[in-house]
Amino acid sequence: MHSMVEIQKLLMPDVLSVMEKRYQILRSIYFMEPVGRRTLAQTIGLSERILRSEVEFFKKQHLIDIQNSGMKVSEQGLTVLKELESMMNEISGINEMERKLKEVLNLQEVIIVPGNSDEAPWVTAALGRVCARRMKEMLIGDNIIAVSGGSTMAAVADMLTPDFAGRKNLLFVPARGGIGEDVEIQANTICSKMAEKTGGKHRALYVPDQVSPEVYQSFTKEPFIKEVLSLIEQANIVLHGIGDAMAMALRRNTRPEVIEKIEAAHAVGEAFGNYFNEDGQVVHKVPIAGLQPEDLPHVEHILAVAGGASKAKAIKAYMKSAIKSSVLITDEGAAKEILYS
Repeated sequence: MHSMVEIQKLLMPDVLSVMEKRYQILRSIYFMEPVGRRTLAQTIGLSERILRSEVEFFKKQHLIDIQNSGMKVSEQGLTVLKELESMMNEISGINEMERKLKEVLNLQEVIIVPGNSDEAPWVTAALGRVCARRMKEMLIGDNIIAVSGGSTMAAVADMLTPDFAGRKNLLFVPARGGIGEDVEIQANTICSKMAEKTGGKHRALYVPDQVSPEVYQSFTKEPFIKEVLSLIEQANIVLHGIGDAMAMALRRNTRPEVIEKIEAAHAVGEAFGNYFNEDGQVVHKVPIAGLQPEDLPHVEHILAVAGGASKAKAIKAYMKSAIKSSVLITDEGAAKEILYS
């Protein structure tokens, strides 16, 4: 039996095409707001003339508000977006991609965001918003949330709001140390921002991201660090990204001889200090202070967030050894690369 969407595709393809275009424009405004018309036109690849007529339509329907700072989706527009989401995912084929990706990666849940974050910055914001929404569904009572560093996790922090926690108690802790990389995307910074935006609390771990075993042992004897590491081990929710192997190695100012080792071993991805090849085998392990991969089976909820076609190999490789109850939040760019390349 044909679904209603399939019937509509046969009888009213033009209507569905217009609906899909307007949904994507309204959705882009939502993730980029406040946004000007020229910036939006350049981002989504429409001429300003065509976009001008669509903006006028949204304005007449009270779906957007236009302010000096730019366009924003109105409350009515947000309601329309939420009600259309499931239908539009079916029309665009995202629902089917999610089903296929779950099978390919052997995961219980996959959420795919439209677009490719390699090409459009607003898609990274969409990944952050979806992660924030999914995490909110997991909160029960007291929560310790361990968060890794990276630009995607920073996007998640940007999407948190004061009403996020409700009556839940939130404690954000860094999944690992982070001294030595860009301050804005360090786990400590991201945890601080998440706590500030939700009214929760956070603890910092002021140790280098990469340490020798001897130094690691000396660090863990410090009472303050020992306490924070204990909290990290008690986390019931973990949020983490999946990095491209070489990009992560360079970001961490890795020694040239180690980079040569990683290249020679054909590493494609990195997570929790482990570099792995396309078969999911760990080819290099960085001693890190904080959460270790062997700690993950004891974590109730794991959200892995990574997007962009360039991350496809890293995502696929990491998921070969990942906890199967992990929730993968990714985008169309990565999903299509994994499924069809």
